[in-house]
Amino acid sequence: MALKLSGFTFKVLMALISSLLRTLRHANIVKLHDILHGPSSLVFVFEYMKTDLSKYLEGFPHGLDARQVQLFLFQLLRGLAFCHERKILHRDLKPQNLLLSERGDLKLADFGLARAKSVPCRTFSHEVVTLWYRPPDVLLGSTNYSTSLDMWGVGCIFAEMCTGMPLFPGSKEVLDQLDRIFSVRGVPDLQKWPRCAELPQFLPHVFPPYREIAWDNVHSDLSRLGNGKALLSLFLQLNPDDRISASAAMMHPYFASLPSEIHILPPTASVFSIPLVRKPA
Repeated sequence: MALKLSGFTFKVLMALISSLLRTLRHANIVKLHDILHGPSSLVFVFEYMKTDLSKYLEGFPHGLDARQVQLFLFQLLRGLAFCHERKILHRDLKPQNLLLSERGDLKLADFGLARAKSVPCRTFSHEVVTLWYRPPDVLLGSTNYSTSLDMWGVGCIFAEMCTGMPLFPGSKEVLDQLDRIFSVRGVPDLQKWPRCAELPQFLPHVFPPYREIAWDNVHSDLSRLGNGKALLSLFLQLNPDDRISASAAMMHPYFASLPSEIHILPPTASVFSIPLVRKPA
C-alpha cells in the first residue's frame, strides 16, 4: 500500500499513521511489518493474507456455512472492539477490507479512512464508507458519529455472509441507497429517532411509508439465522444511538455455542488457538 504526500505534512502524517498502526497489535487486525519512506511517499508493508472476504464470497453464491459465518463475525467484532476501546474508528468496513488466511483467520485491513480521536466527534466528513455499507445517519448528512458507524457496516457484512449477496446494493445515488434501507428497516420514526429531523439531508415525505419487515421476508437464507436475526437487527438500527457495540455483540446469545475460552483470549491470540475451534470444511 503506497501513500503519496507533499509538503511539511509528510513527516507529521508519517508519524501519526505509523503510531496508529503499530498500536493495533491484535490477532484480528492485519499486522504492519514495516514502513518504507522516500521524499514524498510511504509504502506500508503488511503481513501476507491469502484473500479477502469479498473474493471468498464469490465461491459461495448462496452464502457461507452457519458456523463459518459465526466465526468470521466473532473475529470481526473482536478486532473492531479492540479498535473502539482505543477510540479508533475504521470508517470503511466492507468485505474487501477484511482479509482471510488459509486457516480462517479474519483480519481488519485498509485503515486509510481510520481516525483516532476522542469519540463521539463532530468533525468528520460524511464522505466515508462505501455506499452499500454506509449507515442512514451518514447518508442523511450527519457528521456527528461514533463507533456506531462501523456497527452498521458489520450488520451489512453479517447479512451478506449469510446470503452471498449485498444487503443494500444501491446505485451511486444517496436517495436510492436510503430507499433500499428504508424499504427493509422502515422509514425513520421521529419519536424513536428525533434527531433525524435535524440532519442536513432529511427530506420528509420523499419516501413511501415503508414499515420494517421481518428478515425471513428479506431473504430466505436469513431464516436460518435463529437468534442471529435479533443480533442483525441490533446492528442495523436506524438510530445510531440504538446500535449494539462490538463488545456487547460478542456476548450475544448468537455466539453461545462457541467455547467460553474465546472471550478471554489474549489480544494477539487467534481464535484457532482454542482446540475446539476449527474452520468448517
